[in-house]
Amino acid sequence: MIKKFILIAGYPDSLLNFRGPLLRALLTEGLEVHVAAPDLPANSVIRQELEGLGVRVHEVALKRTGMNPLADMTTVYQLWCLMRRIKPDFSLGYTIKPVIYGNIAAWLAGVPSRFALITGLGYAFQGEGGQRSWLKRIVQGLYRMALDKVHRVFFQNPDDEALFHSLGITNKSDRKTVVVNGSGIDVSRFAVAPLPKVTQFLLIARLLGDKGVREYVKAATMVRQQYPCVRFGLVGWIDDNPNAIGEDELEHWIESGDVQFYGRLADVKPVIAESSIYVLPSYREGTPRTVLEAMAMGRPIITTDAPGCRETVVDGDNGFLVPVKSVDELAIAMLKFVEQPELIIRMGKRSRQIAEEKYDVDKVNVHMLREMGIK
Repeated sequence: MIKKFILIAGYPDSLLNFRGPLLRALLTEGLEVHVAAPDLPANSVIRQELEGLGVRVHEVALKRTGMNPLADMTTVYQLWCLMRRIKPDFSLGYTIKPVIYGNIAAWLAGVPSRFALITGLGYAFQGEGGQRSWLKRIVQGLYRMALDKVHRVFFQNPDDEALFHSLGITNKSDRKTVVVNGSGIDVSRFAVAPLPKVTQFLLIARLLGDKGVREYVKAATMVRQQYPCVRFGLVGWIDDNPNAIGEDELEHWIESGDVQFYGRLADVKPVIAESSIYVLPSYREGTPRTVLEAMAMGRPIITTDAPGCRETVVDGDNGFLVPVKSVDELAIAMLKFVEQPELIIRMGKRSRQIAEEKYDVDKVNVHMLREMGIK
């Protein structure tokens, strides 16, 4: 009998952009693969592409942000009904709500093998005081309840694993947590691109304060005061996250001329190819996918000495690590590349080598499938 696998997501775009290779690996192993996510109507391009791969697609009501108990219980009920109907042998949820509500539903539905992938900790775990304090307590309690019911919890960096152990969300002694090298990167699809003639830095991120976007713009302003020919690109978009950059603030940055704003891009390869150095001053990540993409394309990296980020850079080898929130240190690291352009070539080559050796998506997926007992 063919075994069935269901993948639960909170953001439909991520099914192809982040989990496409995993879905293909599952299909290659002969499983019947299902996905459940919001915003996947019959005419959705993403749905059609997934179905073209042979994946069975189910639209469910799931709000990625917000804490409406009635809406969240509706999500659990819909997922429970779906799993009772299709009877999967394996379930995997990733990002906060799919991990929590997806695994509660899978446990209630009697799915034999249940897994969670922690891709990052998000808004509720970053910062202190006010709204975040009570939200953090609620999210930690829900995580603890849901992860108690899974057979493996995959983390994308050892800092997140250690934090969950220290908070009592997971138990180190039961040995069911596993660290994998991020989501991996398709090193053949993200091939090395020639460097541009003009030095250009690039940041790709949702426009959130916690991504270090403000620090990036301030450092860009400082560097351009000395070297006005240096360019700074910014790719991203504003969403409904409480930590989002405001429209007025973004307009001010664009009008200043210190950053070139590209908006939201379906394909980031061309803009990475136009850049010389990739920058991500984030406060915390799982393992940042955009950094892996830039590394695979042969770009040196400037990122923060923060969980998830620090895993991608050997300081002074394929880039530089800077303290979180330090605009001055970020600008100093940028100036090293401006004033010593030979570093761009040397460190870019090392980034590509690290991407091939450590972050190749096929290697990451083989690791996960083995831990799930599929391969």
